[in-house]
Amino acid sequence: MLLARALRSAAAAALRPLPPRVPPAPLLRPAALLCDARPPAARPFTRSLWLLSGDAAGTQRPGLLRPQRASPAGVSCGCGGLHTEGDKAFAEFLRDEIQEEQNIRKHKSLPKMSGGWELEVHGTEAKLLRKIAGERITVTFNINNSIPSTFDEEPQEEQKSDEQEPELTSTPNFVVEVTKDDPKQTLVLDCHYPEDEIGHEEGESDIFSIQEVSFQPTGESDWKDTNYTLNTDSLDWKMYDHLMDFLADRGVDNTFADELVELSTALEHQEYIKFLEDLKSFVKCQ
Repeated sequence: MLLARALRSAAAAALRPLPPRVPPAPLLRPAALLCDARPPAARPFTRSLWLLSGDAAGTQRPGLLRPQRASPAGVSCGCGGLHTEGDKAFAEFLRDEIQEEQNIRKHKSLPKMSGGWELEVHGTEAKLLRKIAGERITVTFNINNSIPSTFDEEPQEEQKSDEQEPELTSTPNFVVEVTKDDPKQTLVLDCHYPEDEIGHEEGESDIFSIQEVSFQPTGESDWKDTNYTLNTDSLDWKMYDHLMDFLADRGVDNTFADELVELSTALEHQEYIKFLEDLKSFVKCQ
């Protein structure tokens, strides 16, 4: 009896249906599940690159471990700038241009002004200072846009091709300020170099001229447009000559104007070379 019961129990167990089989987890979870699932602690990364690049059938998965194609214009570096073949050629050109400008540089340092003038340079702006018997004379100029344009000039037929081009000369406008012991106001004279006087021969003519004359508050950097300004275009010639003599007595004469052109030309060339060096460094991203 007991033997027959045991055989029936074994037969029933053999015929009992098996529990449903849980399918294995996919190798790559959907992105939504990956965002919510927490990675197991201290689990080493052992996922095969073959699995990342495709499935078992060899199908390529887009966007996974694919090298990005470089832009045909160039590549970027750690500096964050773009480097192209054009940039390389530009940098080589600038290197040769800097060397050529260094070779033709006349003054390794800025030339001195005669007459006891003290020079202060702030970038492209220069200031000449002089004191005479209680008066302070200040001459200020800026080298920017100080070289006359020559691209409109056509070459002369008789000029030979092997002749050297004329040297570039800086002829900036300059402002003369005369301050006396009275600190209330300063006499200001705006001067410039007329184009027809550049490269003049020694003679009685002045190589610079006065354009405007005005009084401005002493010590103020911003001049007031409400102050009366005298334009010399309609000025009596005798009064104009007295103004030129007034400047000459304080050291602003033809000799000063000639030396100012030499100083300004040297300063402009110095700043031009520095600009080329900065441009080359910028293009090369150094």
